[in-house]
Amino acid sequence: MEELDGEPTVTFVPGVNSKKKQMCFDWGPGELLVCETSFNNKGKSEMVPCCPFIYIIRKDVGVYSQILRKLFNESHGIFVGLQRIEEEFTGKSRKAQLVRVSKNYRSVIRACMEEMHQTTIAANDPASGRQFSSQVSILSVMELIWNLCEILFIEVAPAGPLLLLLLDWVRLHVCEVDTLSADVLGSENPSKHEGFWKLPGNTQTLTELELRWQHWHEECGRHLQDGTFASSPPLESLCKVMLGDEAALLAHKDLLSNWYHFLVTRLLYSNPTVKPIDLHFYAQSSLDLFLGGESSPEPLDNILMAAFEFDIHQVIKECSIALSNWWFVAHLTDLLDHCRLLQSHNLYFGSNMREFLLLEYASGLFAHHSLWQLGVDYFDCCPELGRASLELHIERIPLNTEQKALKVLRVCEQRQMTEQVRSICKILAMKAVRNNRLGSALSWSIRARDAAFATLVSDRFLRDYCERGCFSDLDLIDNLGPAMMLSDRLTFLGKYREFHRLYGEKRFVEAASLLLSLMTSQIAPRSFWMTLLTDALPLLEQKQVIFSAEQTYELMRCLEDLTSGRPARAEPDAQRLEEDDVETTKVEMLRLALARNLARAIVREGSLGGS
Repeated sequence: MEELDGEPTVTFVPGVNSKKKQMCFDWGPGELLVCETSFNNKGKSEMVPCCPFIYIIRKDVGVYSQILRKLFNESHGIFVGLQRIEEEFTGKSRKAQLVRVSKNYRSVIRACMEEMHQTTIAANDPASGRQFSSQVSILSVMELIWNLCEILFIEVAPAGPLLLLLLDWVRLHVCEVDTLSADVLGSENPSKHEGFWKLPGNTQTLTELELRWQHWHEECGRHLQDGTFASSPPLESLCKVMLGDEAALLAHKDLLSNWYHFLVTRLLYSNPTVKPIDLHFYAQSSLDLFLGGESSPEPLDNILMAAFEFDIHQVIKECSIALSNWWFVAHLTDLLDHCRLLQSHNLYFGSNMREFLLLEYASGLFAHHSLWQLGVDYFDCCPELGRASLELHIERIPLNTEQKALKVLRVCEQRQMTEQVRSICKILAMKAVRNNRLGSALSWSIRARDAAFATLVSDRFLRDYCERGCFSDLDLIDNLGPAMMLSDRLTFLGKYREFHRLYGEKRFVEAASLLLSLMTSQIAPRSFWMTLLTDALPLLEQKQVIFSAEQTYELMRCLEDLTSGRPARAEPDAQRLEEDDVETTKVEMLRLALARNLARAIVREGSLGGS
């Protein structure tokens, strides 16, 4: 039967009484919003004062620690490099590279732990000092577990070298050993130092260790049997320790920091060539003997015991429960997966364990304003659900600045995430319109390939031109190129600007032809026809005949269509009457100019035909 998880820890939110009021909540990508409602538990609405706060409950507070962010950044580079090992290395070289990667991860943990320790010492606020100290303890535990997993699962040390690695493991993580060793070796006569006998240590090769151990182990046994040290209890006790006598070792329990320190000491004196398969028997008995039924195992004890039992999945499960964030289990699982130790373990909801943990870790990174960029690479390394998760999370990134938006956009474009690109560009285009930055708005709408929004922005450009008499963002409009085909209104904007450019260059015939085509092709909005006809006035009044008779007839038809199609207004006010007078004046001027130009054009064309 599958082992059931324990009940989750209850988190109390201050100021919220869930017994009297119903709660409402909403999940975010990395946090939970909680507040009281105006409903009591009986479902009736009561308009009474309630908790005035909205609480943000974060599931991964580690991403907000400045020092831990260094851990995330440094380990990201190691993680990305690890993904290439599958292709570049095979055989023994591959194993050596995996061990090197594991040591690199541990060095990053230790560097962060040392920096956190210095921060703890320098902290002026006691509360901050306690918080930093707690983080130091967590990092220390993480390196302790990782180091043991490295020995047992990655290096896969055989009998003999296994104990040497475990001795190094204890020496590294039981801080008193290094300090005591330096004191003893630095004294004038190390054998006379009071700490000499407290130090277990070894600097010999495996062969030397086995030969010498066998020699003195037999000699100690013979002396103990013969009662050589019966007159000196301390020497007799020392002889028993060297034989690995459990009672003698436990009598000096105060010299040992914990049960795994006791385990390694016991193996050193009783079975230095212990086989990996027998390790868990010694580990379990050492834990039981050291605790002696006086206390229960801590979460760390359960994790280490699972490692000694070579139960990788239990190690990962226990670490997921005990540690404060997903960094440790995500990276350790990924490394073990590259060691091909997790190939057979798939989860029932569609993803393997490695991918599930990487997805959780990456989701936590996306809750941070800058670490989300690291999360992208973790999603990329999840073949089943990574892309779908990235699409969901990237849409929730607050686009506070255009620089950040460009970074998000680059990520989406590199991965051909078309819908997300369009959505981001449209958001930025709307922000630009609200800030009256029409050039930026048009640029984003073109990038989004959003015809409707490009039409809206183009209308704003045209309205702005009618009010000011000139265009803004000329560089953008002059260089639209094929993008102007996105919508009819954008095409008109580009062509209308081209008309002004031709007119400014005194290329009147080309300008006139373009102006007429804008009206006759129905690209120009009908509301803009009067502006176009007004623009035709200077061309109609040129000394040289610009518009032909046929072109003039087309302009006259457009003017009549425009004026005849206008609805009558009921009870116009004074301002409206004034506007109507201006409009009437324009129409009369246009009719007069068109009539004169038609006469000139007919005469000119007739004279050319006669000659």
